[in-house]
Amino acid sequence: MPHIRKGAIPSPNIWHTPEIYELENDAVDPDGVADETMRGIRTWDGATILDIGCGTGYHLPRYAAVAARVIGVEPHDGLVARARRRCAGLPNVAVHTATAQDLPLPDASVDVAVARWAYFFGPGCEPGLRELSRVVRRGGAAFVVDLDATRGAFGRWFRQTVPQYSAQAVERFWAQQGWERKELDLRMVFRTRADLEAVLRIEFSPEVAARAVAETPGLELAYPNVLRWRWY
Repeated sequence: MPHIRKGAIPSPNIWHTPEIYELENDAVDPDGVADETMRGIRTWDGATILDIGCGTGYHLPRYAAVAARVIGVEPHDGLVARARRRCAGLPNVAVHTATAQDLPLPDASVDVAVARWAYFFGPGCEPGLRELSRVVRRGGAAFVVDLDATRGAFGRWFRQTVPQYSAQAVERFWAQQGWERKELDLRMVFRTRADLEAVLRIEFSPEVAARAVAETPGLELAYPNVLRWRWY
């Protein structure tokens, strides 16, 4: 059984099906829209980058290609082991088993913090926001990439799977915290139909996933996201 750090928010997909989640990572944003947008706001070149909820470390090598130092944080030690294997040949990458609300980093030690689809979902993430304020140095920035549940078929399928989710409450929360936002029109492009269907089945309830599969022809689907960020 994997060890999971106390206080971690369980992930319904990558924790249980990391191989299928890897297919999702491969499919998401082939155009690099999210990365380009973040780098246009705050450069990664020569920076110390923190990836919060890094999972299997999928994005760490990309950061390491331009950053001086890359730190991955993930509460699930099975995923940490995968991330460390992925980055074994990258001397500027370190991966820690830790949570967003208890980062194993000194004060003012990070230039850029990024969380993709991890922890920072709105109300309740205040402890993690306090940690960001502690570890991001002056002139640094934090980014949160998340699904925009108000838009498109993907947002509708998400709302049907998680009916208690309130997009309005989430927007109010981030506005009150003083974060900026930008809509991202991402897409997923899969190699095979089987890969697409497998990913839809780990993202949604069985009933909703069946409808999503039926409503999605071909190998591509729109994936509306929102980028949130704050300067420090």
